[in-house]
Amino acid sequence: MLTVSEVTKAFGSRTLFENVTVTFNAGSRYGLTGPNGAGKSTLLRIIMGLEEATSGTVNRPEKVGILRQNIEDFLEARVLDVVMMGNERLWSTLMERDVLYEEEMTDDIGMRLGELEGIIAEEDGYTAESDAEVLLEGIGIPKEDFEKTMREIPTDLQFRVLICQALFGDPEALLLDEPTNHLDLESIGWLENFLHSYNGVLVVVSHDRHFLNAVTTHIADIDYDTIIVYPGNYDDMVMAKTSVRSRAEDEAKSKERKIAKLKEFVARFGAGSRASQVQSRMREMQRLQPQDLKASNIQRPYIRLIPTEKQPGKVILKAEALSKGYDGVGVIKDFSLEITRGDKIAVIGSNGRGKTTLLKMLAEVLEPDQGSVELGHQVAISYFPQNHSDIIDKSTCTDDCFSWLQGRGNSLYDQDIRGALGKMLFGGDDAFKKVSALSGGETARLILAGMILSSHNFLILDEPNNHLDLEAVSALAWGLDEYKGTAIFASHDRDLIGGVANKIIAFEEDGIHVYEGNLEEYLETKG
Repeated sequence: MLTVSEVTKAFGSRTLFENVTVTFNAGSRYGLTGPNGAGKSTLLRIIMGLEEATSGTVNRPEKVGILRQNIEDFLEARVLDVVMMGNERLWSTLMERDVLYEEEMTDDIGMRLGELEGIIAEEDGYTAESDAEVLLEGIGIPKEDFEKTMREIPTDLQFRVLICQALFGDPEALLLDEPTNHLDLESIGWLENFLHSYNGVLVVVSHDRHFLNAVTTHIADIDYDTIIVYPGNYDDMVMAKTSVRSRAEDEAKSKERKIAKLKEFVARFGAGSRASQVQSRMREMQRLQPQDLKASNIQRPYIRLIPTEKQPGKVILKAEALSKGYDGVGVIKDFSLEITRGDKIAVIGSNGRGKTTLLKMLAEVLEPDQGSVELGHQVAISYFPQNHSDIIDKSTCTDDCFSWLQGRGNSLYDQDIRGALGKMLFGGDDAFKKVSALSGGETARLILAGMILSSHNFLILDEPNNHLDLEAVSALAWGLDEYKGTAIFASHDRDLIGGVANKIIAFEEDGIHVYEGNLEEYLETKG
């Protein structure tokens, strides 16, 4: 059991959550949800003990597995050792034992070594390396990397090692912040299966709707300045939350209608002989006075991407024998591709294998070392980069959101710009928020607003969902599925891929492969 008692977290005048009390029970798997900026990661860090609450307390089990983000602290350590560090009691015991074996043996040292060997046995230390190997192999780390230092393996594999560290040693509670960020589809499936068999307390933050729906038994949602726990997965929570909100709004409207009738009675008979009835009506009005409904955080942008009226030819793009490398290391070699009108292509694979490089070459923002990219007749590209600074340099941009969009389009009407901003949740004064002050999710939504306003019939999007919350990703999936043009996008989000793509480009260990068919059909080919 893990308990949060009367926890408040405030930054200056802004309160993320106030007097939160919630119990996370063993055997249950909790998704911690809320929009960008609601405080999910902050609360998780407070539960981890990595950040102080403004007030309140957290009671954690003795053994807690934490997905750490500080890769730089482990770069010189052996991969197997990094995993075993997840059991702090075992690891500190092993370190102390190794030091004592280097010293001259005395009775006291011998006694202490006996105590240490007892602790190692209690913590299953004699099978620790083999247990760590099982985790590493399951999550897709090659066996030849087990003895390497973290610095010697790719960055995406480093993050996988830290996931194994969190899972190692039978922790009583698991606290995971965005565990799927650096995993391919196969590794995500393995993690889901692992978590299904886990018997402790799981609290996870994730923007992957499919993962939350597959893993969680409860959702702890940050809303109304507190946390409300709902039974079921994420989709169950949204349905319940929307229903509760709808009922509350209907009850408020009903009360308003009754109050209006009572006011009419009081106005007609207030000065007459029916004083007692008037007083009764006035008391009833007081009782019915509706409470102000707090604003809910359920907000979904409206992403509708309309292609230009200029109809392109059947062939949208032809790439011939593309090759690209960096510092003498080949990333893409002799890859050819033909994209035809109406294709919706998902680019999948582990980070670092060249997905971004490919999309940049197709978008003609990066020159190939060899080969060529040829656009079809009347093709107009709109490109969403993985690195937002490729389009918006916050360090130098002095514009507000409205002015930034105004500067990107030819002869755009003010009402069109305000309309696009409103659809992307920049309503009212938020339309004039400084671009330099935007969060990652807000920046992504601003770029999408620019795409809504631009002329295009071919979309190239590189991890567009990275900084978006769950509702925005759902809106993006709908927008891409409804898009009447052609699109190619890189993503790890299975709901987005499964709901949109009719072709798959998979970056796999043995090269780049093109599959005709959707995600489900691709996964069937993988067994």
